Amino acid sequence: MGVPKKRTSKMRRDTRRAGNKKVRTAVQVNACSNCGAPVMPHRICAACGHYDGRQVVAGKDE
Repeated sequence: MGVPKKRTSKMRRDTRRAGNKKVRTAVQVNACSNCGAPVMPHRICAACGHYDGRQVVAGKDE
């Protein structure tokens, strides 16, 4: 097994440890204000195509 030549800095160590946090946390899901379908925050609704109370793209329903 390889042995490190230099000491790992605190910033590099903490950055590596913080990167795994995304894997452990659950994904937040909100209800669409138009149709009530589950949507991730700050994303267009895939079912109806609404974002921020207005029609942005054609959804799957249409």
